[in-house]
Amino acid sequence: MLDELRKPFLIIALVLIFLAVIVEASSSLLMDLGTPGAAALDASTPGYGITYLAFLDGLLFYVVLLIALAIFIPEKITGTLQGCATIIVTFLGCLGTIVAIITCLIVLIIMVTLLLAPIFGTIAYLAIYGHFDRSGAAVTLSLIMSLKIGFAVCLLLAHQDFIKDKALVLFILTSFLGNLIIGFLQNFVPGPIVSIADAIAAIVVGILAVIWAIILFIKAIPSVIKMIH
Repeated sequence: MLDELRKPFLIIALVLIFLAVIVEASSSLLMDLGTPGAAALDASTPGYGITYLAFLDGLLFYVVLLIALAIFIPEKITGTLQGCATIIVTFLGCLGTIVAIITCLIVLIIMVTLLLAPIFGTIAYLAIYGHFDRSGAAVTLSLIMSLKIGFAVCLLLAHQDFIKDKALVLFILTSFLGNLIIGFLQNFVPGPIVSIADAIAAIVVGILAVIWAIILFIKAIPSVIKMIH
């Protein structure tokens, strides 16, 4: 299939999903660097949900990167190194995501505890967490979704057989689902408790990332075993 790839579209797809991860991980950094158009992100990424998308989409970027590297590097070399690299990347990614989930869970417990502890607890919650930049989050999510749609279209234009790769298609759909979950939860609840809904969305997206990290880890084991023998 690699011989029939439309390489420019694959490279563009790789760049687009990389940009999506950058936006998810640190839109505030883009503002600090004076990146053109970054002002639309409202200076910082609101909440935890959008940031936690980077765990999921970072893995997706890694998968597409392996496909792109296979174009320029001989298959014997990539086949040997791919398994080991995937084991390391997915293990560290899974570990980091689990730590992030636990952190977010602690914050969620604190928020709920404060909210349900009137009068002073509720006042403290409203003062600290009661103001969520819902419009800024919506703008950021829209930008991320646009990048992901462009990524999916370019990947299909690179080669139509990508749509036959069920695992890759399911991974991309999971990435889209992460966006939808965050957007839905952020806009479904009343303004004062959006921070709680956003933390729940972050945990859900983090769990999705852990699941995919485990899947990729398991799929890489046979390659490592084959290399050892």
